[in-house]
Amino acid sequence: MAELIVIDREGVEHSITATTGWSVMEIVREADLPIEAACGGCCACATCHVYVSGDWLSRLPEVGKDESNMLDEAFQVQDNSRLSCQIKFTEELDGLTVTLAPEF
Repeated sequence: MAELIVIDREGVEHSITATTGWSVMEIVREADLPIEAACGGCCACATCHVYVSGDWLSRLPEVGKDESNMLDEAFQVQDNSRLSCQIKFTEELDGLTVTLAPEF
């Protein structure tokens, strides 16, 4: 089984068995970690904002226009910021590590 590593807002690392084909947001939400994901994955908010660790960022698809526009609305955006609803989990992302961004 593929694994997603999520670091919560308190710095605690969670290893989650990830379902391929789901978005990272769906996987995090299913694991009952504190991610709001208010729009349900429609790329209409920034409440699933995460920071992608290390060299994983270069392995992800480019940020699309809608995602870029929503990230402009997010708090504490960094160079490694992504919306987790826009990251489709694949077997190639086994071991992907993300950190939940602050809510404010």
